[in-house]
Amino acid sequence: MSEIDYEKLAEVELQKDEVEDTQSEQEETFMPPPLEDPELNINHPYYDVARHGIIQLAGDDNSGRKVITFSCCRMPPSHQLNHTRLLEYLKYTLDQYVENDYTVVYFHYGLKSLNKPSLKWLQTAYKEFDRKYKKNLKALYVVHPTNFIKVLWNIFKPLISHKFGKKITYLNYLSDLREHLKYDQLNIPQEVIRHDENLRGKQKGKPPPVVKVPPPRPPLPTQQFGVSLQYIKDKNKGELIPPVVKETVSYLKRKGLQVEGLFRRSASIQTIKDVQKLYNQGKSVNFDDYHDIHIPAVILKTFLRELPQPLLTFECYDHILGITSVESSLRVTRCKQIIQGLPEHNYVVLKYLICFLHMVSQESIYNRMTASSLACVFGLNLSWPSKGTASLSALVPLNLFTELLIDFYTNIFNSRTVPGEILP
Repeated sequence: MSEIDYEKLAEVELQKDEVEDTQSEQEETFMPPPLEDPELNINHPYYDVARHGIIQLAGDDNSGRKVITFSCCRMPPSHQLNHTRLLEYLKYTLDQYVENDYTVVYFHYGLKSLNKPSLKWLQTAYKEFDRKYKKNLKALYVVHPTNFIKVLWNIFKPLISHKFGKKITYLNYLSDLREHLKYDQLNIPQEVIRHDENLRGKQKGKPPPVVKVPPPRPPLPTQQFGVSLQYIKDKNKGELIPPVVKETVSYLKRKGLQVEGLFRRSASIQTIKDVQKLYNQGKSVNFDDYHDIHIPAVILKTFLRELPQPLLTFECYDHILGITSVESSLRVTRCKQIIQGLPEHNYVVLKYLICFLHMVSQESIYNRMTASSLACVFGLNLSWPSKGTASLSALVPLNLFTELLIDFYTNIFNSRTVPGEILP
Protein backbone atom coordinates (compact mmCIF):
# COMPACT_ATOMS: atom_id res chain seq x y z
CA MET A 1 0.00 0.00 0.00
CA SER A 2 1.38 3.41 -0.97
CA GLU A 3 1.84 6.33 1.39
CA ILE A 4 -1.06 8.17 -0.27
CA ASP A 5 -3.32 5.15 0.28
CA TYR A 6 -2.30 5.00 3.92
CA GLU A 7 -3.03 8.71 4.32
CA LYS A 8 -6.53 8.21 2.87
CA LEU A 9 -7.06 5.22 5.15
CA ALA A 10 -5.92 7.25 8.15
CA GLU A 11 -8.46 9.96 7.28
CA VAL A 12 -11.22 7.34 7.00
CA GLU A 13 -10.34 5.85 10.39
CA LEU A 14 -10.27 9.30 11.96
CA GLN A 15 -13.74 10.05 10.60
CA LYS A 16 -15.00 6.72 12.01
CA ASP A 17 -13.62 7.72 15.41
CA GLU A 18 -15.46 11.04 15.19
CA VAL A 19 -18.77 9.34 14.34
CA GLU A 20 -18.39 6.93 17.27
CA ASP A 21 -17.51 9.73 19.66
CA THR A 22 -20.47 11.84 18.50
CA GLN A 23 -22.90 8.94 18.90
CA SER A 24 -21.71 7.99 22.36
CA GLU A 25 -21.16 11.46 23.76
CA GLN A 26 -23.51 13.78 21.78
CA GLU A 27 -20.70 16.29 21.45
CA GLU A 28 -21.44 19.90 20.70
CA THR A 29 -19.63 22.02 18.11
CA PHE A 30 -15.94 21.34 18.43
CA MET A 31 -14.16 24.25 20.08
CA PRO A 32 -11.89 23.56 23.06
CA PRO A 33 -11.65 26.64 25.26
CA PRO A 34 -8.16 27.95 26.01
CA LEU A 35 -6.89 26.50 29.27
CA GLU A 36 -6.77 29.23 31.88
CA ASP A 37 -3.28 29.35 33.35
CA PRO A 38 -2.84 32.27 35.76
CA GLU A 39 0.94 31.82 35.66
CA LEU A 40 1.17 32.17 31.86
CA ASN A 41 2.51 35.58 30.90
CA ILE A 42 1.29 37.17 27.69
CA ASN A 43 4.98 37.89 26.91
CA HIS A 44 5.76 34.14 26.82
CA PRO A 45 7.61 33.48 23.52
CA TYR A 46 4.99 30.87 22.57
CA TYR A 47 1.95 32.40 24.24
CA ASP A 48 -0.20 31.81 21.12
CA VAL A 49 0.33 28.04 21.49
CA ALA A 50 0.92 27.70 25.24
CA ARG A 51 -2.43 29.28 26.15
CA HIS A 52 -4.29 26.22 24.82
CA GLY A 53 -2.68 23.88 27.38
CA ILE A 54 -1.92 21.21 24.76
CA ILE A 55 1.45 20.46 26.36
CA GLN A 56 1.71 20.22 30.14
CA LEU A 57 4.25 19.23 32.75
CA ALA A 58 2.87 16.52 35.07
CA GLY A 59 5.33 15.85 37.87
CA ASP A 60 7.42 12.67 37.93
CA ASP A 61 6.79 9.04 37.02
CA ASN A 62 7.55 6.12 39.34
CA SER A 63 11.22 6.23 38.34
CA GLY A 64 11.65 9.91 39.13
CA ARG A 65 11.55 10.99 35.48
CA LYS A 66 9.79 14.19 34.46
CA VAL A 67 6.47 13.62 32.69
CA ILE A 68 5.24 15.72 29.75
CA THR A 69 1.64 15.30 28.55
CA PHE A 70 0.24 16.07 25.09
CA SER A 71 -3.58 16.37 24.92
CA CYS A 72 -5.14 16.29 21.45
CA CYS A 73 -8.51 17.47 22.79
CA ARG A 74 -6.91 20.82 23.68
CA MET A 75 -5.92 21.46 20.04
CA PRO A 76 -8.14 24.07 18.37
CA PRO A 77 -9.13 23.80 14.68
CA SER A 78 -6.13 23.90 12.36
CA HIS A 79 -6.91 27.37 11.04
CA GLN A 80 -6.58 28.70 14.61
CA LEU A 81 -3.28 27.01 15.41
CA ASN A 82 0.02 27.38 13.60
CA HIS A 83 1.34 23.81 13.61
CA THR A 84 4.87 24.98 12.85
CA ARG A 85 4.72 27.03 16.06
CA LEU A 86 3.30 24.00 17.89
CA LEU A 87 6.32 21.96 16.83
CA GLU A 88 8.68 24.75 17.92
CA TYR A 89 6.91 25.00 21.28
CA LEU A 90 7.13 21.23 21.80
CA LYS A 91 10.88 21.37 21.16
CA TYR A 92 11.19 24.45 23.39
CA THR A 93 9.49 22.50 26.20
CA LEU A 94 11.47 19.30 25.75
CA ASP A 95 14.76 21.23 25.51
CA GLN A 96 14.41 21.88 29.23
CA TYR A 97 14.42 18.13 29.93
CA VAL A 98 16.22 16.23 27.17
CA GLU A 99 19.45 16.20 29.17
CA ASN A 100 17.57 14.12 31.76
CA ASP A 101 15.53 10.93 31.39
CA TYR A 102 11.91 11.86 30.71
CA THR A 103 8.50 10.36 29.87
CA VAL A 104 5.75 11.51 27.49
CA VAL A 105 2.03 10.72 27.83
CA TYR A 106 -0.01 11.23 24.66
CA PHE A 107 -3.78 11.53 25.14
CA HIS A 108 -5.11 10.64 21.69
CA TYR A 109 -8.77 11.37 22.33
CA GLY A 110 -9.94 14.59 20.68
CA LEU A 111 -7.88 14.36 17.48
CA LYS A 112 -10.31 15.15 14.67
CA SER A 113 -10.33 16.09 10.99
CA LEU A 114 -10.72 19.71 12.06
CA ASN A 115 -7.60 19.90 14.20
CA LYS A 116 -5.25 17.17 13.05
CA PRO A 117 -1.87 18.18 11.61
CA SER A 118 -1.03 16.99 8.12
CA LEU A 119 0.89 13.77 7.53
CA LYS A 120 3.73 15.87 6.15
CA TRP A 121 3.84 17.82 9.43
CA LEU A 122 4.00 14.57 11.43
CA GLN A 123 6.87 13.29 9.29
CA THR A 124 8.71 16.60 9.67
CA ALA A 125 8.13 16.49 13.42
CA TYR A 126 9.56 12.99 13.74
CA LYS A 127 12.66 13.96 11.75
CA GLU A 128 13.08 17.18 13.77
CA PHE A 129 13.36 15.15 16.96
CA ASP A 130 16.89 13.94 16.53
CA ARG A 131 18.91 11.68 18.80
CA LYS A 132 19.16 14.18 21.64
CA TYR A 133 15.37 14.01 22.08
CA LYS A 134 14.99 10.26 21.52
CA LYS A 135 17.92 9.06 23.60
CA ASN A 136 16.62 10.11 27.03
CA LEU A 137 12.94 9.57 26.25
CA LYS A 138 12.45 6.41 28.31
CA ALA A 139 8.73 5.84 27.78
CA LEU A 140 5.95 7.08 25.49
CA TYR A 141 2.45 6.15 26.67
CA VAL A 142 -0.30 6.37 24.06
CA VAL A 143 -3.65 6.55 25.86
CA HIS A 144 -6.92 5.52 24.13
CA PRO A 145 -5.33 4.40 20.84
CA THR A 146 -7.64 3.82 17.85
CA ASN A 147 -7.29 2.29 14.38
CA PHE A 148 -6.02 5.70 13.24
CA ILE A 149 -2.93 5.13 15.40
CA LYS A 150 -2.41 1.68 13.84
CA VAL A 151 -2.52 3.20 10.36
CA LEU A 152 -0.05 5.91 11.40
CA TRP A 153 2.24 3.23 12.79
CA ASN A 154 2.33 1.53 9.36
CA ILE A 155 3.20 4.86 7.70
CA PHE A 156 6.03 5.60 10.13
CA LYS A 157 7.33 2.08 10.63
CA PRO A 158 10.17 2.49 8.09
CA LEU A 159 11.38 5.59 10.01
CA ILE A 160 11.12 4.21 13.54
CA SER A 161 14.00 2.20 14.95
CA HIS A 162 13.31 -1.04 16.81
CA LYS A 163 14.87 0.50 19.92
CA PHE A 164 12.53 3.50 19.85
CA GLY A 165 9.54 1.30 19.10
CA LYS A 166 10.12 -0.61 22.34
CA LYS A 167 9.61 2.60 24.32
CA ILE A 168 5.99 2.92 23.15
CA THR A 169 3.21 1.48 25.34
CA TYR A 170 -0.46 1.53 24.34
CA LEU A 171 -2.96 1.97 27.18
CA ASN A 172 -6.69 1.47 26.62
CA TYR A 173 -7.84 3.05 29.88
CA LEU A 174 -6.65 5.81 32.18
CA SER A 175 -6.46 3.36 35.08
CA ASP A 176 -3.63 1.57 33.24
CA LEU A 177 -1.48 4.65 33.83
CA ARG A 178 -1.47 4.08 37.59
CA GLU A 179 1.09 1.30 37.46
CA HIS A 180 3.53 3.50 35.56
CA LEU A 181 2.96 7.05 36.83
CA LYS A 182 1.87 9.09 39.82
CA TYR A 183 -1.66 9.36 38.46
CA ASP A 184 -2.83 12.14 40.77
CA GLN A 185 -0.14 14.48 39.42
CA LEU A 186 -1.46 14.23 35.86
CA ASN A 187 -3.49 17.16 34.55
CA ILE A 188 -5.93 15.00 32.59
CA PRO A 189 -8.49 17.02 30.60
CA GLN A 190 -12.10 16.48 31.68
CA GLU A 191 -12.98 15.52 28.10
CA VAL A 192 -10.51 12.62 28.28
CA ILE A 193 -11.88 11.49 31.65
CA ARG A 194 -15.46 11.50 30.30
CA HIS A 195 -14.34 9.57 27.20
CA ASP A 196 -12.65 6.99 29.42
CA GLU A 197 -15.85 6.57 31.46
CA ASN A 198 -17.85 6.07 28.26
CA LEU A 199 -15.40 3.44 27.02
CA ARG A 200 -15.67 1.54 30.29
CA GLY A 201 -19.45 1.82 30.19
CA LYS A 202 -19.56 0.36 26.67
CA GLN A 203 -17.21 -2.44 27.67
CA LYS A 204 -19.42 -3.50 30.57
CA GLY A 205 -22.72 -2.68 28.92
CA LYS A 206 -23.61 -0.59 31.95
CA PRO A 207 -22.44 2.59 33.67
CA PRO A 208 -18.86 2.35 34.95
CA PRO A 209 -18.58 1.32 38.58
CA VAL A 210 -17.44 3.83 41.13
CA VAL A 211 -13.79 3.14 41.85
CA LYS A 212 -13.37 2.61 45.55
CA VAL A 213 -10.18 4.09 46.90
CA PRO A 214 -9.10 2.35 50.10
CA PRO A 215 -8.75 4.66 53.10
CA PRO A 216 -5.17 5.74 53.78
CA ARG A 217 -3.37 3.57 56.31
CA PRO A 218 -1.73 5.29 59.26
CA PRO A 219 2.05 5.62 58.77
CA LEU A 220 4.42 3.20 60.44
CA PRO A 221 6.43 4.58 63.38
CA THR A 222 9.49 4.15 61.16
CA GLN A 223 7.88 5.68 58.03
CA GLN A 224 10.21 7.92 56.01
CA PHE A 225 8.38 8.58 52.72
CA GLY A 226 5.13 10.52 52.42
CA VAL A 227 5.17 11.89 55.97
CA SER A 228 6.05 15.35 57.30
CA LEU A 229 9.48 16.49 58.43
CA GLN A 230 8.04 16.92 61.92
CA TYR A 231 6.82 13.30 61.98
CA ILE A 232 10.26 12.01 60.98
CA LYS A 233 11.97 14.25 63.53
CA ASP A 234 9.67 13.07 66.34
CA LYS A 235 10.35 9.42 65.50
CA ASN A 236 14.13 9.91 65.14
CA LYS A 237 15.10 11.33 68.53
CA GLY A 238 14.78 14.94 67.40
CA GLU A 239 17.29 14.62 64.52
CA LEU A 240 16.77 17.59 62.19
CA ILE A 241 18.03 15.96 58.99
CA PRO A 242 15.85 13.01 57.90
CA PRO A 243 17.81 9.72 57.64
CA VAL A 244 17.01 9.34 53.92
CA VAL A 245 18.46 12.78 53.16
CA LYS A 246 21.51 12.32 55.35
CA GLU A 247 22.36 8.83 54.03
CA THR A 248 21.82 9.54 50.33
CA VAL A 249 23.75 12.81 50.48
CA SER A 250 26.57 11.21 52.47
CA TYR A 251 26.85 8.33 49.97
CA LEU A 252 26.72 10.58 46.91
CA LYS A 253 29.25 12.96 48.42
CA ARG A 254 31.68 10.08 48.89
CA LYS A 255 31.11 8.25 45.62
CA GLY A 256 29.11 10.34 43.18
CA LEU A 257 30.40 13.91 42.97
CA GLN A 258 32.25 13.31 39.72
CA VAL A 259 29.73 10.95 38.11
CA GLU A 260 28.62 12.38 34.77
CA GLY A 261 24.89 13.12 34.68
CA LEU A 262 24.33 12.68 38.42
CA PHE A 263 20.59 13.19 39.13
CA ARG A 264 19.76 13.08 35.41
CA ARG A 265 19.34 9.33 35.12
CA SER A 266 16.45 7.18 36.31
CA ALA A 267 16.61 3.80 38.03
CA SER A 268 14.66 0.53 38.20
CA ILE A 269 11.15 1.19 39.52
CA GLN A 270 11.17 -2.07 41.50
CA THR A 271 14.53 -1.28 43.08
CA ILE A 272 13.32 2.17 44.15
CA LYS A 273 10.21 0.60 45.70
CA ASP A 274 12.36 -1.98 47.49
CA VAL A 275 14.65 0.70 48.95
CA GLN A 276 11.65 2.81 50.03
CA LYS A 277 10.16 -0.23 51.76
CA LEU A 278 13.39 -0.87 53.66
CA TYR A 279 13.50 2.73 54.86
CA ASN A 280 9.82 2.73 55.80
CA GLN A 281 10.32 -0.43 57.83
CA GLY A 282 13.22 1.12 59.69
CA LYS A 283 15.78 -1.26 58.15
CA SER A 284 19.28 -0.25 57.09
CA VAL A 285 20.09 0.41 53.44
CA ASN A 286 23.51 -0.28 51.94
CA PHE A 287 23.67 1.40 48.55
CA ASP A 288 26.83 -0.57 47.67
CA ASP A 289 24.59 -3.62 47.34
CA TYR A 290 22.84 -2.13 44.29
CA HIS A 291 25.92 -1.25 42.20
CA ASP A 292 24.15 1.80 40.74
CA ILE A 293 25.05 5.32 41.86
CA HIS A 294 21.78 6.65 40.41
CA ILE A 295 19.65 4.76 42.95
CA PRO A 296 20.52 6.98 45.96
CA ALA A 297 20.12 10.01 43.65
CA VAL A 298 16.58 8.95 42.65
CA ILE A 299 15.74 8.06 46.28
CA LEU A 300 16.70 11.59 47.38
CA LYS A 301 14.51 13.19 44.70
CA THR A 302 11.64 10.81 45.52
CA PHE A 303 11.83 11.65 49.23
CA LEU A 304 11.54 15.38 48.49
CA ARG A 305 8.72 14.91 46.01
CA GLU A 306 6.67 12.73 48.37
CA LEU A 307 6.72 15.17 51.28
CA PRO A 308 3.12 16.19 52.10
CA GLN A 309 4.24 19.83 51.79
CA PRO A 310 7.22 20.95 49.67
CA LEU A 311 10.45 21.76 51.44
CA LEU A 312 10.03 25.40 50.35
CA THR A 313 6.41 25.31 51.68
CA PHE A 314 3.17 26.19 49.90
CA GLU A 315 3.30 29.69 51.41
CA CYS A 316 6.49 30.53 49.51
CA TYR A 317 5.26 29.31 46.12
CA ASP A 318 3.82 32.61 44.84
CA HIS A 319 6.81 34.55 46.18
CA ILE A 320 9.14 32.23 44.26
CA LEU A 321 7.16 32.71 41.03
CA GLY A 322 7.70 36.46 41.40
CA ILE A 323 11.50 36.14 41.18
CA THR A 324 11.53 36.82 37.42
CA SER A 325 9.90 40.22 37.94
CA VAL A 326 12.70 41.28 40.31
CA GLU A 327 15.59 43.27 38.83
CA SER A 328 18.54 40.95 38.14
CA SER A 329 20.88 42.70 40.57
CA LEU A 330 18.36 42.28 43.41
CA ARG A 331 17.39 38.66 42.89
CA VAL A 332 19.87 37.09 45.31
CA THR A 333 18.70 39.48 48.02
CA ARG A 334 15.09 38.53 47.26
CA CYS A 335 15.95 34.82 47.46
CA LYS A 336 17.52 35.46 50.85
CA GLN A 337 14.39 37.23 52.08
CA ILE A 338 12.15 34.35 51.00
CA ILE A 339 14.43 31.74 52.61
CA GLN A 340 14.58 33.69 55.86
CA GLY A 341 10.82 33.31 56.16
CA LEU A 342 10.93 29.49 56.13
CA PRO A 343 10.07 27.51 59.28
CA GLU A 344 13.21 26.59 61.18
CA HIS A 345 13.11 22.88 60.36
CA ASN A 346 12.54 23.45 56.62
CA TYR A 347 15.38 25.97 56.59
CA VAL A 348 17.84 23.51 58.18
CA VAL A 349 17.01 20.68 55.74
CA LEU A 350 17.08 23.05 52.75
CA LYS A 351 20.45 24.47 53.82
CA TYR A 352 21.86 20.94 54.16
CA LEU A 353 20.56 19.95 50.71
CA ILE A 354 21.62 23.13 48.89
CA CYS A 355 25.07 22.95 50.49
CA PHE A 356 25.45 19.50 48.92
CA LEU A 357 24.08 20.59 45.53
CA HIS A 358 26.55 23.49 45.59
CA MET A 359 29.34 20.89 46.04
CA VAL A 360 27.97 18.94 43.07
CA SER A 361 27.94 22.07 40.91
CA GLN A 362 31.57 22.77 41.87
CA GLU A 363 32.50 19.48 40.17
CA SER A 364 30.60 20.26 36.97
CA ILE A 365 33.74 19.99 34.87
CA TYR A 366 33.49 16.23 35.60
CA ASN A 367 29.80 15.59 36.23
CA ARG A 368 28.41 18.21 33.82
CA MET A 369 25.84 19.21 36.42
CA THR A 370 26.01 22.99 36.67
CA ALA A 371 23.76 24.94 39.02
CA SER A 372 21.41 25.44 36.07
CA SER A 373 21.31 21.69 35.30
CA LEU A 374 20.66 20.83 38.94
CA ALA A 375 17.93 23.46 39.14
CA CYS A 376 16.09 21.81 36.23
CA VAL A 377 16.09 18.57 38.22
CA PHE A 378 15.34 19.91 41.70
CA GLY A 379 13.16 22.97 41.06
CA LEU A 380 9.93 21.00 40.97
CA ASN A 381 11.05 18.74 43.82
CA LEU A 382 11.45 21.71 46.16
CA SER A 383 8.34 23.73 45.36
CA TRP A 384 4.88 23.09 43.92
CA PRO A 385 1.41 24.65 44.34
CA SER A 386 -1.03 23.50 47.00
CA LYS A 387 -3.53 22.49 44.30
CA GLY A 388 -2.67 20.63 41.11
CA THR A 389 0.83 20.65 39.67
CA ALA A 390 3.08 23.46 38.50
CA SER A 391 2.35 24.60 34.96
CA LEU A 392 4.99 24.87 32.27
CA SER A 393 4.99 28.66 32.64
CA ALA A 394 6.02 28.27 36.31
CA LEU A 395 9.19 26.38 35.36
CA VAL A 396 11.28 29.42 34.53
CA PRO A 397 10.89 31.15 37.93
CA LEU A 398 11.07 27.84 39.88
CA ASN A 399 14.27 26.81 38.15
CA LEU A 400 15.78 30.30 38.33
CA PHE A 401 15.11 30.49 42.07
CA THR A 402 16.70 27.07 42.65
CA GLU A 403 19.70 27.97 40.47
CA LEU A 404 20.28 31.12 42.52
CA LEU A 405 20.13 29.12 45.77
CA ILE A 406 22.80 26.75 44.48
CA ASP A 407 25.04 29.34 42.82
CA PHE A 408 24.93 31.82 45.72
CA TYR A 409 24.62 29.29 48.54
CA THR A 410 27.12 31.01 50.84
CA ASN A 411 25.62 34.46 50.41
CA ILE A 412 22.01 33.33 50.83
CA PHE A 413 22.47 31.04 53.84
CA ASN A 414 25.27 32.78 55.77
CA SER A 415 23.17 34.99 58.04
CA ARG A 416 20.93 32.43 59.73
CA THR A 417 22.17 29.59 61.91
CA VAL A 418 19.85 27.22 63.77
CA PRO A 419 20.94 25.40 66.94
CA GLY A 420 21.69 21.77 66.15
CA GLU A 421 22.01 22.25 62.38
CA ILE A 422 24.63 20.22 60.52
CA LEU A 423 26.09 20.36 57.03
CA PRO A 424 27.20 17.53 54.71
